[in-house]
Amino acid sequence: MADARRRGRRRAGGGLFRTVFSALAGMFILALISICAGYGYVYWSFTTPGPVPGEIAGSFPGASPPGASPPGASPPGAALPATVSPGTIVTVERGASVARIAAGLQQAGVIRHDWMFARAARLVGLSGQLKAGEYEIPAGASMTEIWRLLESGRARLFAITIPEGHTSAMVVAVLADSNILTGPLPPTPDEGVLLPETYMVTRGETRAEVLNRMMQAQRDLMASLWPQRAADLPFDTIEQAVTLASIVEKETGVAAERPRVAAVFVNRLRQGMRLQSDPTIIYGVCKCQKLLDAQGNPRGIRRSEIDAQTPYNTYQIDGLPPTPIANPGRAALAAVLNPPRTDELFFVADGTGGHVFSRTYAEHDAAVARWRDIERQRAAQTAPSAAEPEPGVTPAPRGQP
Repeated sequence: MADARRRGRRRAGGGLFRTVFSALAGMFILALISICAGYGYVYWSFTTPGPVPGEIAGSFPGASPPGASPPGASPPGAALPATVSPGTIVTVERGASVARIAAGLQQAGVIRHDWMFARAARLVGLSGQLKAGEYEIPAGASMTEIWRLLESGRARLFAITIPEGHTSAMVVAVLADSNILTGPLPPTPDEGVLLPETYMVTRGETRAEVLNRMMQAQRDLMASLWPQRAADLPFDTIEQAVTLASIVEKETGVAAERPRVAAVFVNRLRQGMRLQSDPTIIYGVCKCQKLLDAQGNPRGIRRSEIDAQTPYNTYQIDGLPPTPIANPGRAALAAVLNPPRTDELFFVADGTGGHVFSRTYAEHDAAVARWRDIERQRAAQTAPSAAEPEPGVTPAPRGQP
């Protein structure tokens, strides 16, 4: 009888164990199915195409629907986007948290679940790897594609062009006018330390960063050009080379003439002749691009300004001015470091935008006379304009020995 009772208790205990085990196994299987389903949903959410335009309502600052201009779009003449495409424009601000980025993406209508995007980014350690900038999210992009795009930093690029011959103050003014760049204006750098060219920037870059890029570009260029310079140049330092290049830059707007203009000035320096460059007169008077009359209209150079004793007036000083008068470009810098071999010492405007080059003062005097005839003919054919010299203004002679 006792044995029967023990067998009964064992069967009862075994049944309870099997019941508990079966319940736990069922719960585990359900949990496993739920986890797999959850991961499957997350995977599906990240890999399937995102919302189509209009599927998710809402917008946030820095986001634009397809075909619309983003907030702060560049007006004519400002920095222009390097590319144009039909995606949704989203701006990721510097220092934004992953939660803020994800919320912005959802409000822009390019993802469905901000919480999923944010948690997944934190899970895989990407929360601090999403780069600032203005991004173009293709229509229907999956969260994985968006994720990778923001991690790569392939933001939209905008072109900011600095013309050759701009002064440093003019360059800073260009940066100040940009609605792409951010941050306070940096101090105006020294003349000649910036390299004028087109720089590609992202929305939100600071003005100081772009200005530093321009200075570094000039340093890198001179580091490559200086060792390749001609052996017998009449100057000794990089700073002097930049100064002469800035004068060449301001003397001609014709790219093909830069080497000949550089050669003229190098020849004059070798012979101890004064450069007699009109742009140095102007810079010595106002450190500007052109002289203006009392009404703010362009005017010519006055005889008193030719005779003025300024540190920059190369009609009055020997050799080079103390600093550059502008920021020269690559071609002007290369021209003064390796000028062509010529015996030309003079040049004067030819009436077509270029110049006539001469070896002797007699040749130059004849070229000047022809230029004066052109000026008189133009004055007779047109009514006096604000751009013509004022009465009593004597244009500066070119290259008088």
